[in-house]
Amino acid sequence: MAKQVFINLAVKDLQKSMDFYSALGFTNNPQFSDNTGKCMVWSESIFVMLLSHEKFASFATKPIADTKSSLAALFSLSVESVDELNSMMTNGLQAGGIEPHEARDYGFMQQRSIEDFDGHTWEIFYMDISKFPKEKATE
Repeated sequence: MAKQVFINLAVKDLQKSMDFYSALGFTNNPQFSDNTGKCMVWSESIFVMLLSHEKFASFATKPIADTKSSLAALFSLSVESVDELNSMMTNGLQAGGIEPHEARDYGFMQQRSIEDFDGHTWEIFYMDISKFPKEKATE
């Protein structure tokens, strides 16, 4: 079996969260979804599990963080173009997401951030590695 990544997020409103992640371009896998959790697919190896607080707590060994007021983690997703980056952000903002700061341009990488309804923060970026600064040769 190929290696896969499952990111588990505690959310207050499963349907609202599923709609938000769908707007970002995730698809729902109903095989791994029920009324306590929704499996959202980014790629064949990356999944986000949206879990009710009760379901999340059944796996947790610590209290659930209030990600609306404290940052627990940053999640990053790469896209294939600046247009895709901006389209994804537009869709996410229209679905109720919040952009916590201005877009960032690093020359070789453009990055924007979006928060979902529960404050989980996603860094969406496009990187053109051909524009990555070359290391200066030392003499």
